[in-house]
Amino acid sequence: MLDFQTPDGPLAVAIERLIVAGWTGRDDASVQHHIEELAAIGVPRPSKVPLFYEVSPTLATQADRIAVLGQETSGEVEPLVINAGGMLWLGLASDHTDRGLEAVSVAHAKQACPKVLGRALWPLAPLEDRLDQLALRSVIDDDVLYQEGLLAAILPLRSLIDAAGLPEGAAMLCGTLPAIGGVRSATRYRMSLIDAEGAAIQLEYRCEALPVIA
Repeated sequence: MLDFQTPDGPLAVAIERLIVAGWTGRDDASVQHHIEELAAIGVPRPSKVPLFYEVSPTLATQADRIAVLGQETSGEVEPLVINAGGMLWLGLASDHTDRGLEAVSVAHAKQACPKVLGRALWPLAPLEDRLDQLALRSVIDDDVLYQEGLLAAILPLRSLIDAAGLPEGAAMLCGTLPAIGGVRSATRYRMSLIDAEGAAIQLEYRCEALPVIA
């Protein structure tokens, strides 16, 4: 059970399905850019776009510190959609992924690391007519800008929801933005989902790399 804060008060959610949407860029050139930046580190090209990877719901966490195996993992800022209490909610998450394992299998790489979820949720419906104006931002380590852009760069969330099928108790990470300076690991992540009207959802966590013992 995860505990969230909504504008109407606390909301406890038992996430029963966890989906990670991949290759969700709205602009074909941006999608190709992301494919190329991952191909540069050995990640196979996708069979089609978008793709929906289902991972264990036990990977969802709100911890402010995670531990991963080795030095080849990294986080990605992503909008989060949850179907809970008979309605859809918008939040913020990090799709932390094992980049070394991605060179073998993206599906296995998605399963290898926790998915860190922010603690705040907004009702999705009131935002649907201006979702494109919401901004994502990710800063790593000592204030290094890592990702930044509008949700307009990602396929419309409603189309992803319809394509994935999101029943009660399901959560979906909806895709990310290109990494500024290339995909790389970090020890600290600070992420934001920013509404131009002044509100923001924040997410911050640290990542500890455990030694790989042969």
